[in-house]
Amino acid sequence: MNAHSINDLRDRARRRIPRVIFDFMDGGAGSESGLRHNTVAFDRFRLRPHALVNTEVISTETELLGRRWAAPIGIAPIGLTNLIWPGGDESVARTAADMVLPYTLSTAGTTSIERIGAVAPGSWFQLYVAKSEDVVGDLIDRAEAAGFEALVVTVDVPRPSRRLRDLRNGFQLPLKPTPALIMDIASRPRWALETLRRGVPRFASIERYAPPKSSVQSLAAYMSSQSSGRLDWEVVREIRRRWPRRLILKGIQSANDALRAKSEGVDAVILSNHGGRQIDGAMATIESLGEVRDAVGPDYTLILDSGIRSGEHVAKALACGADFVLVGRAAMYGLAAGGAAGVRHALQLLIDELTITMAHLGVVTPAALNAGHVAIP
Repeated sequence: MNAHSINDLRDRARRRIPRVIFDFMDGGAGSESGLRHNTVAFDRFRLRPHALVNTEVISTETELLGRRWAAPIGIAPIGLTNLIWPGGDESVARTAADMVLPYTLSTAGTTSIERIGAVAPGSWFQLYVAKSEDVVGDLIDRAEAAGFEALVVTVDVPRPSRRLRDLRNGFQLPLKPTPALIMDIASRPRWALETLRRGVPRFASIERYAPPKSSVQSLAAYMSSQSSGRLDWEVVREIRRRWPRRLILKGIQSANDALRAKSEGVDAVILSNHGGRQIDGAMATIESLGEVRDAVGPDYTLILDSGIRSGEHVAKALACGADFVLVGRAAMYGLAAGGAAGVRHALQLLIDELTITMAHLGVVTPAALNAGHVAIP
């Protein structure tokens, strides 16, 4: 594939899928200053190379939560992946499993918990805490029965955000067939034909909780109706009691919250501002990482997402105190640009760039990266 960076894949994705779908994938909250700042903040951190170190043999393998992974990179949960490219959930899950990287299925995914559990055993499941306690409990039980290794509870969506690109485009499910949309889709015939062949994506994991024979529109309305601000530490404790495997909180942005999560028996936290998709003015996660690491100590598991677009960004995150990173848009650009092959290409780009960066920094394992390898602005 003729794409030499994640930005190249983004450009290719823009040309390959309808604009309304690209904007859904690519956009953020409000003015999107937070989305842009996520990446700009990474670029402000500068690397400090260490010379005269034998780096002939480098390994990106990384230990995380009791498993050995091929690199310190996993797939963040993405909703409506099958809308970005038909069959997307399975394509991404299979590719990650084949590359020995963790994949996270979203509650808002368009392939069921059971199906992903079958095609990519040992994946992670991301949970949105709905208004209905019965729905939450059943989702947890299904994830356990399907063999998911970790439950990732998203904590940074107390209210739905305002994403202006989606509002301006009139984005909804099913897509409303306006003349502009028809022309947009007609200009992307491969996406259109594949979508027609596979059918309009549905919220497959929550379908059983909606009224029987719900339309796509009704399912989307039901999903929206379950958005809830009731998630608090008592709910986290209830989930901890119910879930027997690894528990991760995603969307932590402060040292106090990370320290509280540790004290509540949460196995890891993901520093995340939802990729700039929830609140426009949030700090970039790389900016708060040092403070959070100091609060929780050196041995607690910290994962980071939001804004990562290169292997150098991965190295900066690890040097500043993260144990692992998750990527969302980077993988989705690959999916939109080239299906499963595009996802593999995106992940391999990140791994190759990380390997090159490690060589220049004079380290042969990700665990050796530390504050001495980065200049903090």
